Amino acid sequence: MVELPAPRGAIYDRTGAPLAHSVEARYVFADPTRVKDRIATARLLSPLLGVPASELADKMKPRNLPGTTTPSQFVYLARGVAIDKARQIMALDLAGINVHRDERREVPGGDLAANLIGFVSQDMNGLEGLEAKYDDMLEGKAGRKRYEVGQGDLAAPIPGGYSQTTPAQPGSSLELTIDRDLQFKTQRILSDGMARTRGSVGAAVVIEVGTGDVLAQASFPTYNAADPSKVNSPADREDAATSFIVDPGSIHKAITYGAALQEGVITPDTAFPVANTITKGDTTFRDTHPANGQKMSIPGMLAFSSNVGTIEIADKLGPDRLIDYQKRFGLGQPTGEGMPGEAGGRLLPADQWSDSSHGSVPIGHSVDATPLQMAAAYAAIANDGRYVQPHLIKEIIGPDGKRTPGPAPKTRSVLSPQNAAALRRMLEAVTTVNDPRTGQATGLAAAVPGYRVAGKTGTGLRYDNGKLQPGEVGSFIGMAPAEKPRYVVAVFVWSPGGEGGAVAAPAFREIMGFTLRHYRVPPSATDRSPKFEVFPH
Repeated sequence: MVELPAPRGAIYDRTGAPLAHSVEARYVFADPTRVKDRIATARLLSPLLGVPASELADKMKPRNLPGTTTPSQFVYLARGVAIDKARQIMALDLAGINVHRDERREVPGGDLAANLIGFVSQDMNGLEGLEAKYDDMLEGKAGRKRYEVGQGDLAAPIPGGYSQTTPAQPGSSLELTIDRDLQFKTQRILSDGMARTRGSVGAAVVIEVGTGDVLAQASFPTYNAADPSKVNSPADREDAATSFIVDPGSIHKAITYGAALQEGVITPDTAFPVANTITKGDTTFRDTHPANGQKMSIPGMLAFSSNVGTIEIADKLGPDRLIDYQKRFGLGQPTGEGMPGEAGGRLLPADQWSDSSHGSVPIGHSVDATPLQMAAAYAAIANDGRYVQPHLIKEIIGPDGKRTPGPAPKTRSVLSPQNAAALRRMLEAVTTVNDPRTGQATGLAAAVPGYRVAGKTGTGLRYDNGKLQPGEVGSFIGMAPAEKPRYVVAVFVWSPGGEGGAVAAPAFREIMGFTLRHYRVPPSATDRSPKFEVFPH
């Protein structure tokens, strides 16, 4: 009996370009009962297979089948051998050595989307990433051929003898929402920025507004999926956007302000005096850009990331309503994007709030979230207040070529279109306010020339297994064009030395700028950008 390998399905980007696919190959095997000189045979095979001669010679040692006295007549020497190499091996005409049809996985891009795609074992079983999550769908069902054989070295079938074949069934393929060119550029921009930091972790996500399609999802560090054994640490293979848990810091403020708008606690014209500090329980919260008690507008509070103003607004909102909106915006549970092992983050229930939680939660501390969760929350603001589940699977392509769309994303209303538009407008202050009297907004480095950008800077902390890590997480999430957003880009950078903030906003600017040009989005009428008064009279 001979097993007939079933080709494993491919993984394509949204344009049909292969990210991982199987190619025909050969496996090389030995019948130890027929090998005449295993040491000499091993020496001849070693340079062709790239396996040490000692290892090959050991595999060819005579041994019995487990639990029997029957000699084993089959042992794999190598899998996924290139066809030309297999021909060279057969030309050696070595006793007891033969080859048979096999397949091997090719990853044309090397590290391109490697943290998403993952890799397979030598036996073509998915071990990590999408290869593991969708293994049952991708793997084919092997066929079998039974036949009578004659005596002789190669045990050839008897002409006209008994023969029965069960054909192999190829696996299905996946077409992802990922855009290969955008993924490549996003990875390069992220890694170039990370080169200025040490021992760091970074994530960048690009989401198409309205559809929830994830167009790029980059991690740093990354690895070569064609050779996954060559990594410094298994953590290098993780997808940072779905496994990297941070307390998001000030990017969370958009959720607090969105909830306050929707619940009528504030309007776009709200302004009130903001002190330099506010104390909750045993903790005093400060503003890095003190208002000195002046009356401050909501756009001004966002532009200068006022902790004090945000906490005062959250006091009027109350814990229950804030937690409700955190959930509506997708925090506290995995997005279900399609990656295995996606973290769900954690929300602090109202009955576990201490007095200081009334200060920390509204400004994005005492909250655990992933970069993808936060990107999806901003995509809801961009999408007129409607949350669309982010997803990676565009279509499933059957072995017969029939295409089935991936599962429809879950959607829900979070904000009214009017309040989402008001929030977007106020978030433009973060990338535009630059006045010698009031100072520069926190997100000027994220401004994209020629386009209106709404977004928010963040400085958060990283916890690993519940332990606070040194340094901080710098982040920027934004949408453009702000007047009718097409894309959301999120960049998160943790570094022990705290350089993340200097990397995140410029990386956002480059990724968003490339995305808008790549999809030929016309420039904004930037002269129509709103003009903000930080301290209204």
